[in-house]
Amino acid sequence: MIKTIEWKDGKVKMIDQSKLPLKEEFFECSDYECVIDAIKSMKIRGAPAIGVAAAMGIALGAKNTLVNDADELLKEIDVICEKMRNTRPTAINLFWAIERMRKVVFSNTWAGVEGIKNALENEAIKIANEDVEVNKKMGELGAPLIKNGDGILTHCNAGSLATVKYGTALAPIYHSFKEGKKIHIYVDETRPRLQGARLTIWELNKENIPATLITDNMAGYFMAKGKIDKVFVGSDRIATNGDAANKIGTYSLAILAKEHKIPFYVVAPTSTIDFNVSSGNEIPIEERDESEVTHIGGVQIAPDGISVVNPAFDVTPHRLITAIVTEKGILYPPFEVKIENLRP
Repeated sequence: MIKTIEWKDGKVKMIDQSKLPLKEEFFECSDYECVIDAIKSMKIRGAPAIGVAAAMGIALGAKNTLVNDADELLKEIDVICEKMRNTRPTAINLFWAIERMRKVVFSNTWAGVEGIKNALENEAIKIANEDVEVNKKMGELGAPLIKNGDGILTHCNAGSLATVKYGTALAPIYHSFKEGKKIHIYVDETRPRLQGARLTIWELNKENIPATLITDNMAGYFMAKGKIDKVFVGSDRIATNGDAANKIGTYSLAILAKEHKIPFYVVAPTSTIDFNVSSGNEIPIEERDESEVTHIGGVQIAPDGISVVNPAFDVTPHRLITAIVTEKGILYPPFEVKIENLRP
């Protein structure tokens, strides 16, 4: 199974997701500006993976600084953290990782410049390792929700490529397949950036898991035909009432699943819960460039000069969610009290 991002020889090594599925190409970042560019350009994407990338970018920035005074180092790290915050607004894991790295800085001021640098590098590696273990745990906990013979619909990419390894929504699928369950995955193409067509189906094929690619507007058809038994999706931010932001189009699937009485599962680590947000109405939604809608693969498909909007995410209300799978257990409605019990 592919490892999306890792700290290697003092650099950050990542697979370039913008080149997939035609080229499996890795690149290295030796400075934090490179990591920022990778996040903004979506060479790396997926909420947990973005969080790990931000942590490693901060560690790189500290590693490369020439200052020899702890106070000056703190100022530089503050600048780096602010630039990281401005890369993408919706995925809470980004901000969670940044704050975790900042706490390490302030708890190690006594150690001097080199001590802070070492502590940041160790913390970034720790965050990456924890991500792998958390995803494995979600896979184990979520697998019993999948029965032998199930047809499962997934949206966007919530597999290994969205994390360090294993994924979120795909983790129970990987675990179930490993257990020997006969399952079939229906993969939404996920317009406009086609993460399903470019990434998820590529991942599943590498693991020899039976999968079929469909366009986003085919989901209702296959549900009505009885081909879909479960829907599994990830999330970029979950409010304390259980509302979940995920790739645009997820809300539509949840409504279709409700109409067809199909269980709709959100799989995400507790780091995806924003304990400062009480409902999905408060979650910031990233607006991306209109060219993602007017072009596919660099080829223009729409007339010049038209009006375009391109929200990257939508919010699925908690009333449409059957359960939320986390590394600390499966949460069933009502979500509010159960999510509050997970507050760190």
